[in-house]
Amino acid sequence: MPIDDLTAFGPDFAWGAATSAYQVEGAVDEDGRAPSIWDAFCRVPGAIAGGDTGDVACDHYHRWPEDVALMSALGLNAYRFSIAWPRVLPDGGGPVNRAGLAFYDRLVDALLEAGIMPHPTLYHWDLPQALQDRGGWPARDTAERFGEYAAVVAGALGDRVKSWSTLNEPICAAWLGHLQGVMAPGVADVRQAVPASFHLMLAHGLGAQAVRAAVPDARIGVVNLLTDCEPATGREEDAAAAAREDGHHNRWWLDPIHGRGLPADMIEVYGVEPPVRAGDLETIAAPLDWLGVNYYRRSVNVDDPAGPPPRTRQVTPDGTPLTGMGWEIHPDRLERILVRVHEEYAPRSVMVTENGAAYTDTVTPEGAVHDPERTAYLEAHLAACAAAARRGVPMDGYFAWSLMDNFEWAYGYAQRFGLVHVDFATQRRTVKDSGHRYAEIIRAHRALAAGPVASGH
Repeated sequence: MPIDDLTAFGPDFAWGAATSAYQVEGAVDEDGRAPSIWDAFCRVPGAIAGGDTGDVACDHYHRWPEDVALMSALGLNAYRFSIAWPRVLPDGGGPVNRAGLAFYDRLVDALLEAGIMPHPTLYHWDLPQALQDRGGWPARDTAERFGEYAAVVAGALGDRVKSWSTLNEPICAAWLGHLQGVMAPGVADVRQAVPASFHLMLAHGLGAQAVRAAVPDARIGVVNLLTDCEPATGREEDAAAAAREDGHHNRWWLDPIHGRGLPADMIEVYGVEPPVRAGDLETIAAPLDWLGVNYYRRSVNVDDPAGPPPRTRQVTPDGTPLTGMGWEIHPDRLERILVRVHEEYAPRSVMVTENGAAYTDTVTPEGAVHDPERTAYLEAHLAACAAAARRGVPMDGYFAWSLMDNFEWAYGYAQRFGLVHVDFATQRRTVKDSGHRYAEIIRAHRALAAGPVASGH
């Protein structure tokens, strides 16, 4: 990435990396934490590649001082992590588990001491199993309990934490977890998926209200996984499929939070009426301070009449560059998405809250990890962010996915996204070349933002 591109980023740009609780913390049965739906889903035979679990993960719960030191060494000034709901409120509501909350208290203090701004996400998919047993996201009560949980966490950390995200990628919790069944809780039923999706959005609104009440000067956002949808062919059926996929993947989540209500065309596609009550849409559309965009790949679609809603199937055209996970590489589509969001929804501030690539990494005998493909991916997507900023998008931050290799959900430990390599047998951390390159870019921007130093005579 040419250094000239960095001029598009303001002096207060957030240079960060991201993780989530279940993917890195481990310690799933320590200090009062109760099981989550992911603890249960990992026990389903065949659900997770290699039969892996997040029981230990990166052992971040015990090794967080080392990990904060790594962030500091990389030059990060921001860290996006998630709070584990079952650590704080093991039953989903009711009594607070003070020992669990104390972990995040210590982490926040350490981050601030290191000059790293904490950017917590309240929900990154690890619903307390106790709430799942009482109906989970298809039940309205779960959204209401989320509001209570948000109030507890904001009340404890809000004196120091000012940037908050309510949800991470509700699309995955709703569609992958309740429509396709490939993520926790492993349900495949559109009649449960649509209410789940709506209650996730309601939880966002209730959570934003709770944080705002506890922290009046909070900056509140929500994080959505967005993609650029296109038809695989010139057929009208495929063009219609791409439009449905855009509704399913993007508009279903963006329209309500920006006050446009639920897309009527998608309700027709799903054939299920969302359980909206008076005042719900206003709660969901409470003004936000920033919008988080997670981007990994574009979506090329063909019509699939026999498939589940939205009756589309994604294909990978021949000759497309791919990551190690088989995901297409199209940094220009990140620029397109950022510009579209800016032009159509006009958020006050935009941050790319996840972006990264999985490749197979090895540690050399000298203790290095050479990952030129990930380095090139990082540079190209940062260039796309800079291009979007030059086109007027209010870009205020970039968070690489991920700080370190971790438990990648249904992929287990087979896929590595980290800027830092983790040997899961020994928990040894090794900064990869991509991590060193990211640190170099951050230093260059910092020097640029500082400007020329005047010399005295």
